Amino acid sequence: MEVKDFDYYLPEELIAQTPLKVRDSSRLLVLDKENGNVEHKVFSNIIDYLEKGDTLVLNDTKVLPARLIGVKEDTGAVIEILLLKNLEGDEWECLVKPARRIKVGTVVSFGEGKLKVECTGEFDEGIRHFKLLYNGILMEILEELGTMPLPPYIHEKLEDQSRYQTVYAKEVGSAAAPTAGLHFTKELLKNIEDKGINICYVTLHVGLGTFRPVSVDKIEDHEMHSEYYQMTKEVADKLNETKKNGGRIIAVGTTSTRTLETIMSTYGTFKECSGWTNIFIYPGYEFKAIDCLITNFHLPKSTLVMLVSALAGRENILNAYKIAVDEKYRFFSFGDAMFIK
Repeated sequence: MEVKDFDYYLPEELIAQTPLKVRDSSRLLVLDKENGNVEHKVFSNIIDYLEKGDTLVLNDTKVLPARLIGVKEDTGAVIEILLLKNLEGDEWECLVKPARRIKVGTVVSFGEGKLKVECTGEFDEGIRHFKLLYNGILMEILEELGTMPLPPYIHEKLEDQSRYQTVYAKEVGSAAAPTAGLHFTKELLKNIEDKGINICYVTLHVGLGTFRPVSVDKIEDHEMHSEYYQMTKEVADKLNETKKNGGRIIAVGTTSTRTLETIMSTYGTFKECSGWTNIFIYPGYEFKAIDCLITNFHLPKSTLVMLVSALAGRENILNAYKIAVDEKYRFFSFGDAMFIK
């Protein structure tokens, strides 16, 4: 299967640069995966498509203020580091610009020495391992010195950093937000619960894959980076009960989807577990866990377009995306939403 088969035309002006003032006022394109029919709604209408006995699954990961600008101690050169993954203790995997300046033993200083990092390993694609050196609580230091690691297609400054977090973000550890969840408000979630819909949370810490384009021609040659996930016993029991009772499992976002499909593919049931997943879902994949998906509009030729194409069919997705472009929907992280029913 060719990567180019998942390309589509997107005018640059449709890439949302800032979030809307009201989270659930974004537009919602509803796609019927059986026949390809499309409806145009507002995100707050999502409640009309959820039924009593369904379970909505959200990713409660919280984004680290992981983008740091510092200087090399020996030369004063400006270095940008993005914390991607906590390996062990104070050892981190990071994405570095310009990486060619950073060798094993290089020390970079941030905030006049409040935080220092020493390179302990060199890898391809701008990846370095660092030992973090600091006094105090790391999260407090990152809150002071770091900023949100917005995707490279967002050029506007984010005035309110909390808008790149979901309202239910809890487990710190992501290098990017699970953006499908950005549309939910606390009020909307309460209304959904009041209607008799279960709400469950899993965790998947979004990592390097978010920032890496697909660079191969054939889909099968692409290698996904692994990301940490976890599910509690309480959530596993609720999901198994939903399946047993004939309810639908509705994933919020591709990260929730990948977590649920990983667990079901591994164990054949939902169970309390944690681990690392590099599951790659593209057309031909048979879904075992989810029935429906709430998601955003994704980059051309991305693994995320391939995932939604696996669920709804490539032609249905590309047709829906063309309609979204014609109707001037807003795309990507701060953009509008799609419900695949």
